[in-house]
Amino acid sequence: MPYALFCQDAKLSKAYPSEADVWKLARQSGLVVDAVSEEEKPEPRPVLDNGYEIRFCQPDPDEDPVRNEAEAERDARSGLQLGPNAA
Repeated sequence: MPYALFCQDAKLSKAYPSEADVWKLARQSGLVVDAVSEEEKPEPRPVLDNGYEIRFCQPDPDEDPVRNEAEAERDARSGLQLGPNAA
C-alpha cells in the first residue's frame, strides 16, 4: 500500500512502499516537529509541520514505490537533502 506526502490535495513526494518511508523523507526534509506530550505518553510524539500529511496514494503509472525508496536511501547515504517540493 503506497504512501506519499501531501499538502492539502497536492501530492508533494513520490510514492513510497510504506508510511514509515514517507516519515523518514519528511524528517530529512525538516517537515517533522515534536508535539507537546500527551498525558498518557511521557515523550513528545512527532507530527508534520502545518498543512502537511501522509496519505495512501496510487502511484503514477510509470512510478515504482520500491525503486523510489531505494533511490531515497541512496540519496540519504550520499548526503543529498530533499526540499518539501521535491517530487
